[in-house]
Amino acid sequence: MDRAVAENAAFLFLGLWHTARRGLASAPELQNQPKKIAVVGGGIGGTAAAFYLRQEFGAGVSIDVFEPGAVGGRLATVKIGRHEYETGGSVIHPLNLHMKHFIEKLGIAQRKDVPSKMAIFDGKELTFEQSDWFIINFFRMLWRYGLSFLRMQMWVESVLDKFMRIYQYQQYGYSFSTVERLLHAMGGDEFPDLMNRTLEETMLAEGFSQTFLNDMVAPITRVNYGQSVRINAFVVGAVSLAGADPGLWAVDGGNKRVCSGLLYHSKSDLVSARVTSVSLKLRPSKSGTTTSFYEVSYVGESGPAHALYDVVVIAAPLHQGTSDIAFSGFTPPVPSHFPGRYHQTVATLVHGRVNVSYLGSTEPPSEFTVSDILTTEPRCAINSLSSLDPVHVPQGYKRPPASEANVWKVFSQQPLSQEQLRDIFVSWDSVSETRWLAYPSYRSLHRRAPPFILHDRMYYLNAVEWAASAMEMSAIAARNVAPVAHHRWHREVGKIDQEDLHTRLRGEL
Repeated sequence: MDRAVAENAAFLFLGLWHTARRGLASAPELQNQPKKIAVVGGGIGGTAAAFYLRQEFGAGVSIDVFEPGAVGGRLATVKIGRHEYETGGSVIHPLNLHMKHFIEKLGIAQRKDVPSKMAIFDGKELTFEQSDWFIINFFRMLWRYGLSFLRMQMWVESVLDKFMRIYQYQQYGYSFSTVERLLHAMGGDEFPDLMNRTLEETMLAEGFSQTFLNDMVAPITRVNYGQSVRINAFVVGAVSLAGADPGLWAVDGGNKRVCSGLLYHSKSDLVSARVTSVSLKLRPSKSGTTTSFYEVSYVGESGPAHALYDVVVIAAPLHQGTSDIAFSGFTPPVPSHFPGRYHQTVATLVHGRVNVSYLGSTEPPSEFTVSDILTTEPRCAINSLSSLDPVHVPQGYKRPPASEANVWKVFSQQPLSQEQLRDIFVSWDSVSETRWLAYPSYRSLHRRAPPFILHDRMYYLNAVEWAASAMEMSAIAARNVAPVAHHRWHREVGKIDQEDLHTRLRGEL
């Protein structure tokens, strides 16, 4: 056994031992556990929070998850013909360990992989088209950009290597009170600094050319976040550019299945209602002291109602245009809207035949097999055009060429006009449009992320999206907020914001 394997085995053993020891230590405290917890939001963040809160507080706690729409939130599908297709969050990185753990725990399979080809469109023609042969792609990139593409991959890998530290911290129960402290645990001062610098200035300082940024990097940021290279460098280094890596995967039957599975596994109750307000209520106890509760008011099919909770986790954005939850009775006040806005991305799913001449291609449609077209700015009205596969890939499925009708997803900032549809497609028989406030607008720098802790026992999971927005980031935030809530409930605040993991483990080894 080599040294690296031995160290990993030791880390795993110690992690399991610490988990078991913590479970035994908390058993006598069961009588002091909260009675009711509310989670507002039934997307990946809210359902993951319910899952981890159940782990932290045990079987005796009642957990209600409020969701006015379908469970899954921004993970959603739409049915076209006989199949369903992803219209929300669609791909997961191979290093997203929480999402991998979820599907293993829930017994859900990964979707079958269908080979794909990528091209870049500048509004007039395809400036780059991927070949079926890796060596041809490599020499094309080498001829045009030198070693910039390899250097970009190395930079992303260096960021991801530090990003992976969060899994060790979370395995041992470490948690953090703010997004900045969580980022610092991952990457020291570098990660908070990346949040306050644009990708453009960061990569130019690293020696990348403006041409490389415009031609190759901007298309990736446009398809992943609908935004330019002037967004913050962390969201790109850790998430967006990593989204161009090979090995991306999705869940068989739709990524939203993870949310419904986590909800079921957490033994939470789904409340199909829209939360309208959260108020702080004080009640005298028999001992003469005052006990505080959170009154959650909501509107469901039966009309308005309210209920009292010991702990509340907000797992939905609290920003202009995304929330109408009012907070009352808090000192200092809890804002209903934090600074910043969410960026609109329109996902238009079209079942039809794509117009290859619109893309400037001279190939016959029967031979055009590109599946993912990324775009550059400023001439392109769309952010991307992708040929979609069903969320469940049937046996013998083969993606059709452009000469045959297929389902295509168009990402754009504004809804497509009929004229734009006629430009992009030769013909179509169905159009499905979804307007997402999918992720924050990352152009404003030097802005602190909202806090994880809104009040004594009320938490804001979506604060993490101001560092980066992705399924795995929501899962990381859920895994962070649950022990924060546990430690603060038991007045063990000294266990929060520690960064001594490796010092401790070296001592124990």
